[in-house]
Amino acid sequence: MAYDNPIPGWNTPNTINLRLWSAKPSSEFDLESFNTGDYVQAILSKQRAETISSVLYPDDRTYQGKELRLKQQYFMVSATLQDVIRRYLVNHTSFDEFPNQVALQLNDTHPTIGVPELMRLLMDEHGLGWTKSWDITSKVFSFTNHTVLPEALEKWPIALVEKVLPRHMQIIYDINWRFVQELRGVLGDDYIRIGRMSIIEEGTGEKMVRMAHLAMVASHTVNGVAAIHSELIKTTIFKDFYELMPEKFQNKTNGVTQRRWLAFCNPKLRDLISKTLGDDVWIRELDMLKGLEKYADDAEFQSEWRAIKHANKERLAEFIHQKTGTVVNPNALFDIQVKRIHEYKRQLLNVLSIVHRYNAIKAATPKERESMVPRVCVIGGKAAPGYDMAKRIIKLVCSVGDKVNNDPDVGDLLKLVFIPDYNVSSAEIIVPGSELSQHISTAGTEASGTSNMKFAMNGCLIIGTMDGANVEIAEEIGKENMFIFGASATEVPILRAERSRFKPPPEFDAVVTQIRSGAFGWAEYFAPVCDAVHGGADYYLLANDFADYLRAQQLVDATYKDEAKWTKMSILSTAGSGKFSSDRTIREYAKEIWGIEP
Repeated sequence: MAYDNPIPGWNTPNTINLRLWSAKPSSEFDLESFNTGDYVQAILSKQRAETISSVLYPDDRTYQGKELRLKQQYFMVSATLQDVIRRYLVNHTSFDEFPNQVALQLNDTHPTIGVPELMRLLMDEHGLGWTKSWDITSKVFSFTNHTVLPEALEKWPIALVEKVLPRHMQIIYDINWRFVQELRGVLGDDYIRIGRMSIIEEGTGEKMVRMAHLAMVASHTVNGVAAIHSELIKTTIFKDFYELMPEKFQNKTNGVTQRRWLAFCNPKLRDLISKTLGDDVWIRELDMLKGLEKYADDAEFQSEWRAIKHANKERLAEFIHQKTGTVVNPNALFDIQVKRIHEYKRQLLNVLSIVHRYNAIKAATPKERESMVPRVCVIGGKAAPGYDMAKRIIKLVCSVGDKVNNDPDVGDLLKLVFIPDYNVSSAEIIVPGSELSQHISTAGTEASGTSNMKFAMNGCLIIGTMDGANVEIAEEIGKENMFIFGASATEVPILRAERSRFKPPPEFDAVVTQIRSGAFGWAEYFAPVCDAVHGGADYYLLANDFADYLRAQQLVDATYKDEAKWTKMSILSTAGSGKFSSDRTIREYAKEIWGIEP
C-alpha cells in the first residue's frame, strides 16, 4: 500500500511526493477459520503482513530479527522498483531508455537487495536476457557509503537469503561468478585478493553475502559523504576496489536544508539575518550568509545576536524542564551532544569529562567557584536495539546526572540531562538554543555528521576532532572559530597499535575508578563500560585524547567569559556555513552522478 506525502518546494509552484510503503495482507480476514472457531488463525495472516512495516530495524541479534530485517529491506525496494517500472512503461514500449530516465541511489548497504531484485524483474517479469538486464542495472545504480567501520557493512548469511529469497540468491551467485571471472582476467590467480573482493565471503565460519561488495560491483559510481571519509574508504574498506576501478570513486559532502534548520526552526535569527542582508534570498542561496562577516565586530549587531540566542536558550530550558523535570539556568553555557549513541561518537568521553568537572567543583573553595563558568550539559540520542554497550552508556549519563543535579554544593554550576526520545522535533528546539556542540568522534571513524552543520549554521560553536565534516567546517569558518583537539586520522592506527603500552593520564584513571567503585551507583552494570576503556582495551582512544579534550574545554570556559569574542565567533560560524546546504550537495549529485540538468 503506497502512502504519498506531498513535499512543496520553497517559493516555487512545484510539489513532489515522497512515496512510503505499508505492508497489508492480501485478504483482511480468514472467514472460514473464524466460522470454525479458530479466531486466532483468522487474523494471523493480517498480523504477519503488517509486522513487516510496523517497526523498522528490529533487534537483529536473533535469527527471527535478522529474517524480519531482510524481509523489510526486500519489501521496501521491491515495492519501489515495481512502481518505478510501472511508471516508466506508461510512456515506453521497450527498456532501451530506462537508464536515461531512471537513477537509483543506494543509501548505504540497506537497499542493496534492490540490485538482484531489478535483475529479477527485468529477466523474469519482463523477459529480458541477462546481458541486457545487467547492462541496465549497472547503469542505473550508484552507491553512497556512510561508514568506514568494517563491522557496519551489512552481511547476510547465505542460508537466510536462500530461505527468504531463493531466486535472488541464484542471481547473486551469477553476478559474483561473472565478477570473479573478470577479476581473474586482471589479477590472474591471486585468489587471496579475489577472495577479499568476492561478493560471497567464505571464511572459517558461516558463508555470507557482502552487501557492500554487491553494491560496489553493480554501481557506476561510489561516493563518500565528506572529503576525509571519501579518501579513507580508498585506503581502508574499499582499497582493493579503488586500485582496480578508481574512476568509480567520488566525494559528495553532506548538507542540510537551511529552510528547516535555520529559517524555520530559528525564526528570530532568520529575521535578523534577512534584515541585516537586506532580503531573504539567502534562504535559497546559502552562500550569501558570507555577508554577515562584516558585522561580526559590530557591537549593536552582536547585542541583537546575543538577545536572540538567550531567547532560544530560555525556550530550550523550558523544553528540558518539561522533558526531564530538571530546572536549568538559561544564563549558563549550553553544551550539547545529540546524535546516535555509539562508542565511536564518544558520548562516554563527554561523560567522563563531566565527572572530572564535577570533581573540580566539589574540590573548589567558594571563592574559586565564583570564577567558574556554569554549564548545562545535554546529551541525547538513540541506540540500536541490540547495542548493549550503548544502553549502558545512556544509563551512566542518567546516573551521573542524578548525582550532579541533586548535589547542593554544585547548584547551578553544573547540570547534566539526557533528552529522552530525541528526534527532529526536539532538535528544532535544541539546535537554536545551543552554544557549544560536541562532535568528538575518534578521528577517522565519523563519515561526515550533519548535526555539526546544523549547529554551526545556528551560530553554535563546535568542540571536536578533525573528523568527518568537521575538517571542511574548519576550512569554511576558520579553525580559530572552533575548539579542536585530539589525535588525527593518520595518528589513530599508530596509537591503537601502541595502546597496551599507553599510560592513561591520572585524571582519566581517577574518573574511571570513581565510576567503577560505585560513586554513581550501578557499579556492576557499569563495569563493562570501564573495562572497555581501561587496561589497553581502549579501542576508540578516549584515554589518549582526554588531556587534550580537557585543555579544549578550559579554552571554551575562558572564551565564554569574553562575551564579545564568543559572539564574534558565533556570527562567523553562521557566516561560514554556506557550503553545507543540501542544495549544493544535491546539485553535485545531479551533475556528477545522475547526469541531469536543472
